[in-house]
Amino acid sequence: MSSVPSNNELLGYPDDARLLLINADDFGMCHSINMATVEAMRSGVVTTTSLMACCPWAWEAMEMLRDDPSLPFGVHLTLVNEMPGYRWGPVASKGTVPSIVNPNGFFLAHSEIPRLYAQADLADVEREFRAQIDRVLDFGLQPTHLDWHCVLDGGRSDILELTLRLCDEHGLAMRVNGPELRDTLIAAGKPANDTPIIDGYGLPVDEKNAIWARKLGELAPGFHQWAAHVSTGDAEAQAMEPTAWRVRKTDFDFFTSAEAKELIEANGIILVDYRRVQELWVS
Repeated sequence: MSSVPSNNELLGYPDDARLLLINADDFGMCHSINMATVEAMRSGVVTTTSLMACCPWAWEAMEMLRDDPSLPFGVHLTLVNEMPGYRWGPVASKGTVPSIVNPNGFFLAHSEIPRLYAQADLADVEREFRAQIDRVLDFGLQPTHLDWHCVLDGGRSDILELTLRLCDEHGLAMRVNGPELRDTLIAAGKPANDTPIIDGYGLPVDEKNAIWARKLGELAPGFHQWAAHVSTGDAEAQAMEPTAWRVRKTDFDFFTSAEAKELIEANGIILVDYRRVQELWVS
């Protein structure tokens, strides 16, 4: 028998328990996302969210978190600006992080991620990550975890190692995807989901409701994590993503639906967030 505990054992659940963490990414990106995220956590099945401290609507999001301390959240470390008509850039002064911004001082586009990771100086990345975390802490908020916007596991090994150091420094957990990293962390007593993250952006919009429902019905024992992207689908959301706004609206519709709640109950799924995970990461 292996001496390495399972995620379920670490988290205090039996081996046959189905544990699901549903994280709403991109909190703070815009007002529509902010409103949908809070509703999906309060009246839906979303269990936690990730705040983009660099975005124009981050201030509203942080006020929402301050007004309702029951909402657990992490910091969505951001180096990418994927919206063609909506710009955001670093929290740090753009002159202090030249390798991670374009000539106009904004973050690079999603299509430029390879270029970003080819040219990004780790000192610039660290300066910006610290600025984003400090903005949240200076607001008087206490996050539970760190994760990344538009990339998994940091996108580069040294950025992953940097983020792990920041987690240790601030007493936070980290969202994990890669199997080798998961195995290393679990062996160290730090829970990390058993399966790769499922992202709502990777599912066909017209079939998404049925796919999410099927995945709830098929969820295996263990600790799983899904990345939801929610918005109300209003005019702001449609202007921000003219061809892809339904990705977020369909996630919002499903994760606030009676069907999702009924399926979770019928299949004995236990919804979890990062608070218990964080406790074990820092113990």
